[in-house]
This record gives sequence, structure tokens and C-alpha cells, in this order.
Amino acid sequence: MSNRDSMQLKKILSALREIYPTFPLKPIATEYARNGESPFKVLISTVLSLRTKDPVTLAATEKLWQKAQTPATMLKLSANEISELIYPVGFFRRKAGQILAISQILIDEYGGEVPADLEKLKKLPGVGLKTANLVAGVSFGIPAICVDIHVHRICNRLGLIQTHTPEESELALKTVIPQENWIELNDLLVAFGQNICLPISPKCKASCPIREHCPRVGVGRSR
Repeated sequence: MSNRDSMQLKKILSALREIYPTFPLKPIATEYARNGESPFKVLISTVLSLRTKDPVTLAATEKLWQKAQTPATMLKLSANEISELIYPVGFFRRKAGQILAISQILIDEYGGEVPADLEKLKKLPGVGLKTANLVAGVSFGIPAICVDIHVHRICNRLGLIQTHTPEESELALKTVIPQENWIELNDLLVAFGQNICLPISPKCKASCPIREHCPRVGVGRSR
């Protein structure tokens, strides 16, 4: 990355950090981590958030925490009970089974604790690379870039990368984003993507704090 591009990235991240507290929608799992909640809560909320809108995920997690907040207490619930608590998150029955399986593995293999290891996290049921990266980063401070559809979309719009999938984006971003910014990238860009840099008709004109730094690659209609 050239000095000019590096300075531009610093300005973008600084602007996003400043506006982040004003966003009404924020990533649930990272907010749990910011508030000092356990890695288990971060992990389970991330599993529940897959293919589910954040307001639905938040309501489901809060209902679930009223009954169980640790692997041990989670195993006292049946799959049907968890399904009822987390409904209507996407694939709620499958996720109920995954939550029980994760809880059992954590008890059996890790003393009831979420492992601070990327490879071990990826072996847990329902935990893919994106979820493992997020938990490793926000709960344990392990440098990792969590790339979801928001991060993928926005980084391509900014012209930082030219990729077709989130998986490609993760590899590309590791070559252009300094490691000290890896963990916060998802937090900032997900909130930005939920509130301003929307998939359709992004708020480029009215609300975007980084519009002067954005070439708006691939953006058609905007507000």
C-alpha cells in the first residue's frame, strides 16, 4: 500500500470510529464483547446471527440468556426448548442442535471454556471461518479479519480490493490492511453497512462520512 493509500485508509477508519457511537444498529456479537460479556455469549450470538437480521438475533439471544448463559446451563435445556427460545432466527432448529453440540464439546474438551484458538473454533459445529475469526478477534484479541457481506461490499466500493466473494476478500484485505486494524474492521464496516452504506441505494450524499474518500465502485443509484 502506498503512503497516499495508507493515509486515506487512516482517514476512513478515523471517520468511522467517530460516527460509530451514533449508529442505531450495531453488530451484536462485538457489542457483547465491548460490554465484557463472555466468549460463549459472543460465539452463540454469532452462530444465531447467520442468515438472520440483527434485531431478530438480538431478541432471540436475550430470550436465550434468560434461561442459560454458560455451556453447563445450556445443556440443561432440550433442543425443543432452545428452538422455541430462539425462534424465528433462520434455521432455528438446526441452530438449536448446534448450540447443544457446541456446549457439550466445550464441557468435554475445553473445561467449559471457548478455546482461544482459530483452528479449534473452526471445528465447532456451525462455526465457519467468519464466525471463528470474529470470536478470535473480539473475544481474545487474536489478529483476524472477519469478512461478511458488508465488509466485502464496502471494501470493494472503496476500491481497496477487487474481489468476488467474502473468502477472496479476506485474503486480499490481509495484504492491504495493517494487522493492527484487522479486528476493528468488521465492527466498523458492519455498522456502517447496516446504517449508511446499504446494499441498495446507499446514503452516499446525505449521511456518508467518508464520501470524499470513496470512488463508489459499482454503485448505481444512491441517496
